[in-house]
Amino acid sequence: MKKVFYWSPHLSNVATIKNVVNSAYSLKKYNSNLQVSIIDAIGEWAKFKNVFKERKIGYQNLKSLDLSLKLPITGYFNSRFFSVLIFLKNFFPLKTLLNKEKPDYLIVHLITSLPLLLAIIFNLKTKIILRISGLPKLHYIRKLFWRIASKKIYYITCASDETKNDLIKLNIFEKEKIITLHDPIIFISEIIKLKKEKISKFMEKENIFVSIGRLTNQKNHLLLIKMFSQLNEKDNKYFLYIIGDGENKDSLNKEIIKLNLSKYVFLLGYKENVFPYIKSANAVLSSSLWEDPGAAMIESAFCNTLIISSDCKSGPKEFLNNGKAGYLFENNDINSLKNSFQNFLNESLETKKEKKLLAKKNSKKYTIFNHYLTLKKIIN
Repeated sequence: MKKVFYWSPHLSNVATIKNVVNSAYSLKKYNSNLQVSIIDAIGEWAKFKNVFKERKIGYQNLKSLDLSLKLPITGYFNSRFFSVLIFLKNFFPLKTLLNKEKPDYLIVHLITSLPLLLAIIFNLKTKIILRISGLPKLHYIRKLFWRIASKKIYYITCASDETKNDLIKLNIFEKEKIITLHDPIIFISEIIKLKKEKISKFMEKENIFVSIGRLTNQKNHLLLIKMFSQLNEKDNKYFLYIIGDGENKDSLNKEIIKLNLSKYVFLLGYKENVFPYIKSANAVLSSSLWEDPGAAMIESAFCNTLIISSDCKSGPKEFLNNGKAGYLFENNDINSLKNSFQNFLNESLETKKEKKLLAKKNSKKYTIFNHYLTLKKIIN
């Protein structure tokens, strides 16, 4: 029986969490001959034990460091400090686990430098599958490290064709090792159940728009807040609900108060279940500076909710077929955003229906079954 382990230490509520769980589950659901486990580095996976048990996913606890009570950890310096701490504290425990369990494959998502360094130093027999979500910032040290590690990497999987093509152009890895593996975002039976949850009556207004994502610079929520300020200067009828938490919460809240938007823009915090909000929205807005293309976009498309997104790297344009399956605006450009928003308001119902159908078709590439079919080719 082949063993597949996942390595993905996380410090906050990121989309990668659900992707890792769904990826592991897809292997167990469609191939009972695999032994699949998720490695817990800092107690970050402890709250998922019941989910793992239900889905027959193994749980490998390194017990080297328990930060579970301190999660989520946000902020540039905090996240960097704890990432280094995780690296140092788990160096030997992870090596010991891999030597003892001898997994056939290790799929690495976050803090990838640790398993890659172990593979280089100790010549591990385990095949490393490196997951790259969006094109990371490639400074000299990372490029050099990747070149050294490239011979120890079995495959590199990317969330979009755009990221795959960008990686190929960099000529760091062998072209044949780089493939597109869409995230396992659409778990149909679970989504049907989650959509039924009731939400508060204040969402039962007209002209409701939703944005979902961590409150970080990457998600660029400030652009949306400024745009809604301009919209409501003439017409006080547009409402924006931002779902997510993060280090920019206070600064965004101050901007909302400063622009007198407290009755029109709301920070709802992190929500475990976003589907009732997606279902209630006229459209879901994505203002990210980079994305790949993002779970909220795919989930919205599956729920027949239209998407207005920046044309950032490395996925929204691809997912929205350059605007045929949604509405695109120039990255970080408020005037372009306003124009796309206006196009959305003015577009005929027939055109909107066509966009919804195409976006939903694209979302089905991201089911857990399609994810499994691609991953199976690598593992076999």
